[in-house]
Amino acid sequence: MSEKPWLVHYPEEIPPTLEYANQPVQSFLTNAAKDYPEKIAIHFLGKELTFKEVYESSLKMARYLKRLGVTKGDRVAIMLPNGPQAVISYFGALYAGGVVVQTNPLYTEREIEYQMKDSEAKVMITLDLLYPRVKSVMKQTELEHLIVTAVKDYLPFPKNIIYPFIQRKQTGLNVQIEHQGTNHLFKKIMKEEKAEEIPLAIDFEEDLALLQYTGGTTGFPKGVMLTHKNLIANATMCAAWLYKCEKGNGAVLGVIPFFHVYGMTTVMVLSVLQGHKMILLPKFDTKTTLKTIAKQRPTLFPGAPTIYIALLNDPDIQKYDLSSIDSCISGSAPLPVEVQQKFEEVTGGKLVEGYGLSETSPVTHSNFLWDRPRIKGSIGVPWPDTDAAILSMQTGEFLPPNEVGEIVIKGPQVMKGYWKRPEETEQTFKDGWFLTGDIGYMDEEGYFYVVDRKKDMIIAGGYNIYPREVEEVLYEHDAILEAVVAGVPDPYRGETVKAYVVLKDGYQITEDELNKYAREHLAAYKVPRIYEFRDELPKTAVGKILRRVLVDEEKKKLEKTS
Repeated sequence: MSEKPWLVHYPEEIPPTLEYANQPVQSFLTNAAKDYPEKIAIHFLGKELTFKEVYESSLKMARYLKRLGVTKGDRVAIMLPNGPQAVISYFGALYAGGVVVQTNPLYTEREIEYQMKDSEAKVMITLDLLYPRVKSVMKQTELEHLIVTAVKDYLPFPKNIIYPFIQRKQTGLNVQIEHQGTNHLFKKIMKEEKAEEIPLAIDFEEDLALLQYTGGTTGFPKGVMLTHKNLIANATMCAAWLYKCEKGNGAVLGVIPFFHVYGMTTVMVLSVLQGHKMILLPKFDTKTTLKTIAKQRPTLFPGAPTIYIALLNDPDIQKYDLSSIDSCISGSAPLPVEVQQKFEEVTGGKLVEGYGLSETSPVTHSNFLWDRPRIKGSIGVPWPDTDAAILSMQTGEFLPPNEVGEIVIKGPQVMKGYWKRPEETEQTFKDGWFLTGDIGYMDEEGYFYVVDRKKDMIIAGGYNIYPREVEEVLYEHDAILEAVVAGVPDPYRGETVKAYVVLKDGYQITEDELNKYAREHLAAYKVPRIYEFRDELPKTAVGKILRRVLVDEEKKKLEKTS
């Protein structure tokens, strides 16, 4: 497969192939500190740091990690919400020659223990509130040291004085940690360590920068091995795609967490590469996000459908000026067309759907933000230097346009493989193509469409049913805030279609009314046979609805009744 029909649609500002800096990821911060030393790199709840300050703080962290015995290739876990400490820790680990292991702050003791054992991380940088959780499993892992910080460490006066009282009231926790033994205080390191570069030889193509664990909604999470080249390539592609975002003159809203590869690439690494200001929020909250947009005026807002939906359904959204937002790329889950159109009306900016996976650093496809018509329901076209095709799930052969099969990808952003899992790595590649596990097709113009996850396809009464198609119809109903469709066991059809629905505030609808609506828009075999109304749906930290959790619930119900 060498034909790339999508290239004819590229505006002249986006070259089909790019040049990538033959340097490690941390070189982006070194360059930004030289080019924009006094420019604001981070805004965090009123506190601001320049690129020079972030660079020097990262060097301090690197030197301290070296003191703790971190050598090239050692894994350094980071279990932090978005904030200055997350950025400093990330680049500090890379300057020390370490491999970053992003760890979700919502993880339980069991999940932390599994990830630390699997990655064999030597050091973890975490939050005081999370310290008890990590400490309880530390002896069962390879962890030797914990570096601990607090949100207040990077809050301006008087917030830094008030916040601990609020935190104590909300959580009931008052964690006091001394800088001794295996415990180390982030604040003390920043105060006492020197900011000096550490000589380091990095193989751009082979050396790992990141172990990114997949969500683990089925089976145990796997560590995705991403090299410096993978991350450099994807950030460079992102900058090329956003060609109207002027270098050194943008502001990116960082609501998507950095422990998710999407937030790490499109907010943190891209901002440092381009000299943009990062406006960081430690967690997503509709009111805080709306106030922050109105006050801080971000121009770029990477997000997920659930984030945009929540903002659109805030009753006070009209009170906030959101006009600074120029461009948004939505990832992590399918973007309903209704949400896309409404968000563009409210902000005046462009919101387009992109596509990617942890294994691809993460972005491989996107719609064009400017100068090209938007294609309804499409994930867009492959990014520069990225090849994509559709393989038959029956024969393994390449399929012509409009034929449904598995999406496969080649490109410099594709992972090296799965950590300590050579067999699974081998199964995930075919003749150099990465098998995504997503079902889709390409049209004659080279635009790609995701029909569904291979694992999520419902086979009911011999028919193949793709949940996304049913969900798109449900999202068009005025009463529906969120919807997810899954296949649940059925004695007659094998599987049947079930819809889980969250209604908008103030709306009511019966199962019969919803069923009648669905029958007007879908073939009879695709119409949900069961509807379940819920107050909320299970989601990942980045807002992706966990369909598998709902399916597992159904299986457990069935086991109890059988």
